[in-house]
Amino acid sequence: MRALIVDDSRPIRRIEGDILAELGFDTFDACHGKQALEKLQTEPRPDVILVDWNMPEMDGLEFIKAVRRDARYSGMVILMVTTETEPNQMLRALSAGADEYLMKPFVKDGLVEKLRLVGVVD
Repeated sequence: MRALIVDDSRPIRRIEGDILAELGFDTFDACHGKQALEKLQTEPRPDVILVDWNMPEMDGLEFIKAVRRDARYSGMVILMVTTETEPNQMLRALSAGADEYLMKPFVKDGLVEKLRLVGVVD
């Protein structure tokens, strides 16, 4: 299994990467949505994408919309992992095409549970 981690925070990319590695994922990352879109074109397709909302260049919401507009990525699982805690923001992300939503700060079990909910781990 492969995962793409998109977050402008290097420590968060590392934390998420370590958790995913423990679950058997190979990971690669990007520091903003624009870079993530470029990596989707050059890297093997990920099974799941973990994306932050607030990033420079292209935020997570715009990234999700771009991925969902591209038929090459249909069915790709996207999990929004963000500090945005307002119910309206959650609704916006899910309406844009996020499959699940996890609020930061999170604990390992919270991330694992969300990955179970979207069907990428047992």
